[in-house]
Amino acid sequence: MRGLILSGGKGTRLRPLTYTGAKQLVPVANKPVLWYGLEAMVKAGVTEIGIVISPETGDEIQQVTGTGDRFGAELTYIRQDHPSGLAHAVKSSQDFLENSPFVMYLGDNLICDDLDRFIEQFKAESLDALILLRQVKNPRAFGVAEVDEQGKVLRLVEKPQNPPSNLALVGVYFFSPQIHESIAQIQPSARGELEITDAIQHLIDGQHAVQAEELKGWWLDTGKKDDMLEANRILLDERCELSFQGTKDDQTHLVGRVEVGKDSQLTRCSVRGPVMIGRNCILEDCFIGPYSSIADGAVLRGVDIEHSVILEGAIVEGIDSRIVDSLIGRRAKLSRAPSQPKAYRFLLGDDSHIEIP
Repeated sequence: MRGLILSGGKGTRLRPLTYTGAKQLVPVANKPVLWYGLEAMVKAGVTEIGIVISPETGDEIQQVTGTGDRFGAELTYIRQDHPSGLAHAVKSSQDFLENSPFVMYLGDNLICDDLDRFIEQFKAESLDALILLRQVKNPRAFGVAEVDEQGKVLRLVEKPQNPPSNLALVGVYFFSPQIHESIAQIQPSARGELEITDAIQHLIDGQHAVQAEELKGWWLDTGKKDDMLEANRILLDERCELSFQGTKDDQTHLVGRVEVGKDSQLTRCSVRGPVMIGRNCILEDCFIGPYSSIADGAVLRGVDIEHSVILEGAIVEGIDSRIVDSLIGRRAKLSRAPSQPKAYRFLLGDDSHIEIP
């Protein structure tokens, strides 16, 4: 079985952050979102993996992620010239996929469940498609499935006005090579894209074996700022460990699970976990509250922050009021002048420079 990770698109829901970088490389718990899908595949024994990239951000993804050696995988980068739908991404990848069954993972999605048991079911039942579903409160915003009591998929509807269920399609799919024939038969949707839901429906209509499994654990689509912060919170809860590789003075106090990377310096700080602080960071006179991730090379001075994500090389200085629920881009600079309200909320793109009056 091969793997396919979709990492194209323009990331419009995360602008301005994604004007200057790929949304799949925005870190959650100090690791690019894209890498969680890679690691999940390798853990399940899938090591031949194609990554679909766009002309705008593909070079950056390839540079940061590399050949796959660090993951124990062999990576092939596949260029999709236009964001013309998930099925179009599969069509663009057909030379790589050949006649192999494959697992497809959307590069900005995260799921709690391991892939092993789904792969075993897919193989044991000789399925042409296995889709993962999760109950949601707003099914109109998703592709929605109608299934029978045995988990057989009856029909799929893309963002329906009258949803047949509250079961949304999660961004992880398992396909046999039969999916290529279905994609070849479908037409672009009203929004001009080849929809994977239409291709799966073609399989269903052709009496091919299509089953569904409902996730019980969490599923996160990290396409928006608040989704990113929620993913960061969950992963810090699950994966943050007590580890200190930096230096601190006697006036710095760490409480709970706090990870501090190599060569980071903490002076007169209070840190309450779960918190991840990367390498080569400088923190002075700061309170770092729970569910905060601070990437490599960040500088924070005189800052009170919690439930936020600070990207690589950002500088935040002299903000006396608390910063909460914020996502601050790479190399962004945030500083203050006097007279402030009690709290701020920020979404800052890479290389931003903000002064608070």
